[in-house]
Amino acid sequence: MLAAENAALKGAKVGGMADVLRDLAPALQPHGVAVDMIMPDYGFLAREQQAAFVCDFVVPFDSGHYPLKLYRLANPLQPEVWIYLLAHEMFVAPGHAIYTQDSPGRPFASDASKFALFCTAVATLLCSGLIALPDRLHLHDWHCGFFAMLRAFEPAYTQLQQIPTILSIHNLAMQGIRPLEGDISSLRAWFPGMANLSHKRLAAALDPRYPDCVNPLRAAINLCDAVHLVSPGYAEEVLQPSRPEEGFFGGEGLELDLQRIRREGKLFGILNGCDYSAPAPTISRQQIRDQLKDLAYLALLSKLGYSEFVQPSEIIAQIRLSQKGLPQGFLLTSVGRLTDQKMLLLRQPWQGGLVLDAILQRLAAWNENARFWLLGSGDASLAREFSEVAARHDNFLFINGYHEQLSEALYYSGDLFLMPSSFEPCGISQMLALKAGQPCLVHGVGGLKDTVADGHNGFVFHGRDLEQQSAALLQTLERALTLFGTPHWQTLVKAASASRFDWHASAAEYVDKLYSSVN
Repeated sequence: MLAAENAALKGAKVGGMADVLRDLAPALQPHGVAVDMIMPDYGFLAREQQAAFVCDFVVPFDSGHYPLKLYRLANPLQPEVWIYLLAHEMFVAPGHAIYTQDSPGRPFASDASKFALFCTAVATLLCSGLIALPDRLHLHDWHCGFFAMLRAFEPAYTQLQQIPTILSIHNLAMQGIRPLEGDISSLRAWFPGMANLSHKRLAAALDPRYPDCVNPLRAAINLCDAVHLVSPGYAEEVLQPSRPEEGFFGGEGLELDLQRIRREGKLFGILNGCDYSAPAPTISRQQIRDQLKDLAYLALLSKLGYSEFVQPSEIIAQIRLSQKGLPQGFLLTSVGRLTDQKMLLLRQPWQGGLVLDAILQRLAAWNENARFWLLGSGDASLAREFSEVAARHDNFLFINGYHEQLSEALYYSGDLFLMPSSFEPCGISQMLALKAGQPCLVHGVGGLKDTVADGHNGFVFHGRDLEQQSAALLQTLERALTLFGTPHWQTLVKAASASRFDWHASAAEYVDKLYSSVN
């Protein structure tokens, strides 16, 4: 497996894809599948994991030759298989960052160059025999689309065509689009020979909306032998064109390719699983809640330790913690990336403010002790907007960052978990909240509708456009608040705790459907 993230290694996680890479490999083992993985080192993983140095090697890239180092370590969860790490200065970013937030005028520029080199390095290792050829190659998201292009278009790597190759799409909205030429982060800069191919020859890799651009995710969709989406619901939604003005996000320009792949019997929707092996906390929900303030401060300190400047969000969060301290009553929680995928509905205009303002006003009117704690990192403009909301409402704590201990504590101490995603390929946060016995309030899309059932283990809202979705979110929150503290609520909590989306069942589908389809 080739991937950008893997939560099996400390510091190698940004989103849910990392959890998948951590949990899927051990789940496949009982089905007779041994999974080695490879990813960039990002300048710190090999050192911090004490990985063993394997070799130096040289990669043809960008009209030159780039020296890289290969390390490996036993998978912490499976000592009999390897995790390989690739080291080069291009993979290094400040603060141990995995992804780079480029300027709006050059989206994906840094990351596309980084992962183009990564894919070239993996192809070189495999074709030179430095890593043994596997029975299957499994690529994850757009970061690995360049590997599919090298396999299809570069003569030096044609032997890779003999190995069946599968693509998993964890987020179709992120496609890594870059220009064909005219930039240091472009197809011609990375692969001059490939850039000289005709548009007809490169057609499978060109973006359908921007024909002067390469689209690595589209390339992987068209050039791999099978395509997997991480929930059955999302696998259906991506076959339809997106209608952002109506709040519907589907194929994001790639729906025609995905429709063709489905007609050919090569498209699969398999729900991600959740790991239930770790024991539940031995302390009570109240005892966990008593730790929240200290954990929130730890999260703020860990963020500040890697920051050159103090952001307003950190100051506002500290003020709110000193003012309000521990949550004493109803606690609404949310953990997730700050992207429009996750947060668009909270940012919608509503009665002179935002939907998020309306949520906080309703909580305050219902119970002065009710609180909303949101932990998330990502888009800087969203962080600023949420900081402004936090300055307006003293019942809202927004921590701009990610902190594993705080996130786990929020899952286990919250009363209701909010996940109003505009689209959700699968989602892991709602599964973790359910596992912790916290009912979820979700938008009925993608993997959310595959895991949360209205009135059973949570609350689900719908709407034909953004305005209807916003109204439905607020109405559904109202419905949840009226049930809180009733016997029905306890039934919801028990059903949430009993919800199971086991990796073993999903792994069986990988073997029986996905891997078997490319024999």
